[in-house]
Amino acid sequence: MGMQAGGGSGGLQSEINVTPMVDIMLVILIIFMVITPFLQQGITVAIPRDLNNPEVDPAIIKESSVVISIPEDNEFYIGKERIDKDSLKSEIESRMKDKQGDERIVYIKSGVGVSYGNVVEVINLIRQAGVDQIGLVADRKKKGGSEAGAAQ
Repeated sequence: MGMQAGGGSGGLQSEINVTPMVDIMLVILIIFMVITPFLQQGITVAIPRDLNNPEVDPAIIKESSVVISIPEDNEFYIGKERIDKDSLKSEIESRMKDKQGDERIVYIKSGVGVSYGNVVEVINLIRQAGVDQIGLVADRKKKGGSEAGAAQ
């Protein structure tokens, strides 16, 4: 009696081996989990939730829109870039110089704990920069959940 070399049955395997596919899917899942936080635009701000369904302005999420975030008192950001209050007016002017008509709007996203005076100062700087349309960003109150919106 002879023995088979390799110790296996030698025939074709009719079952699918899913282990490599599961490994690949787990690696892809981890990559997406790591990359997703970097895809968010701007600075995270805890914004008020007590407004009654403001209209949603789709221009807020555009790459070219100017959104000023105020997460804490005396902390100002345009997009993800931190800006001093002194250079805020010139930065707004430079970002708005090529915009026309309905594109000339600046959005303010202010945190819940930010004092009213800081928001008013930013509004005055925006007006001094020659922009008349200002949008205030707030969470939208909805039946099942919340969604970001802007009230002008």
